[in-house]
Amino acid sequence: MGDSAPRVTRAAAAGLLLLGAALLSGCQTDAGSDMMKVDRAQGSDQNIASLTSVISANPNDPEGYNVRGSAYGRAGEFRRALADFNRALELNPRFYQAYANRALVERNMGDQASALKDYNAALQINPRYDVAYIGRGNLYRQAGRLDQAFADFNQAIQNETTDPRAYHNRGLIYQARKQHNQAIEDFSTAISLSSTSPEPYNGRGISYLALGDDDNAFSDFNTAINLNGNIAESWANQALVYERRGDKAKAARSYSHALQLDPKYEPARAGLARVKGGA
Repeated sequence: MGDSAPRVTRAAAAGLLLLGAALLSGCQTDAGSDMMKVDRAQGSDQNIASLTSVISANPNDPEGYNVRGSAYGRAGEFRRALADFNRALELNPRFYQAYANRALVERNMGDQASALKDYNAALQINPRYDVAYIGRGNLYRQAGRLDQAFADFNQAIQNETTDPRAYHNRGLIYQARKQHNQAIEDFSTAISLSSTSPEPYNGRGISYLALGDDDNAFSDFNTAINLNGNIAESWANQALVYERRGDKAKAARSYSHALQLDPKYEPARAGLARVKGGA
């Protein structure tokens, strides 16, 4: 964790490493889901019905299919989303946004090869399209191809993207490489671009912990909880700070709450066992 980190017990250090690994794997899922985080308004039956009316009035306009496909994607209706993106691309084979949107659906359906092909097609048409760089970067990161992922996030940032996901995801790679100062800088930029998402606060907090800055880490984990109190990772991260401070009672409560939210969240289970003397 570096020379500046304070001395901690082996159990707590192991807990930090476990939590860091869980953070990276968890945020891969969250950050990688992009458009597919369920948006009840945009994916609602009412909104889809309205978009269908627009398509009926303009059946040869590819934009209508692209927008409705995105709404289907947010609602989790991936096959209908694919059909709409396919139609949009039949009408306009150079519709790079539809390629990137279709790639995201394919990623969510587990068809990574098709997703990569579509991201490449989007970037071939528009080499400055930040959404496609970020999407392809997440695809590479989930496959463990960190150098390629890093290059894509870098390219999006060099293209002056204002999308916080580029900074957040690059921060995760810096963190995986133990370059925590750079990770903190990227997480902070992501927060400045969108302060309502808990993920970069959790990410930054983990890097603060790795540098021995428990106070700033604790503040970030608490902010993550305030933004969304239903994420097990945030409560387990908070618990780890309590554990490092020697407050086992509060640590146990936070670990227990994390397990209530996600009974399979192993860092919380291991942490609870430590503070209760079971490890």
